[in-house]
Amino acid sequence: MVKFGIISDTHLLINDDSKLSENLISQLKEVFRDVDEIIHAGDISEPFFLDLLKTIAPIRSVKGESDNFPDLKEFIIIPANKYNIGVIHKKPDNLEAFFKKNNIHILIFGHTHQPLIKGTTYSTLLVNPGSPTQPVAPLPKRGFEKPIARSTVITLKIDEDSILSTFVINLKNS
Repeated sequence: MVKFGIISDTHLLINDDSKLSENLISQLKEVFRDVDEIIHAGDISEPFFLDLLKTIAPIRSVKGESDNFPDLKEFIIIPANKYNIGVIHKKPDNLEAFFKKNNIHILIFGHTHQPLIKGTTYSTLLVNPGSPTQPVAPLPKRGFEKPIARSTVITLKIDEDSILSTFVINLKNS
């Protein structure tokens, strides 16, 4: 079994109020307490936040448009059991071709600041953890109440039988 904590679009700067990052890390220590690894899908802003995440679990991350670190790649693939997990900041336009070209089964991305767990017609999974610091409400759906923007992260577990469990976790606003 492997369990990932997934986060994106933190946009934290070293000069921000330190209580913001301290509060977020405190919550993440709780919700990511049993993860094997943390995946950050970009827009970290500054490397200090990755160092804070490393106090919880090992971390892999990709580059978003607000990141200017030389060692971050724009796309990575993480093998997990029988799945290949792709991580990118901005979702590609032609998803089906992107999945086939890179031989991936799951795509983790950020950029929208809106949480999403969605299957596709070509048997792949899209996962977006939203943003814990600058959330955007999902689009309204007819017949439902107006959505509220909530600070979110996601956990993704793959068990011994390669069965996926994915959960959106609402955080307290910082």
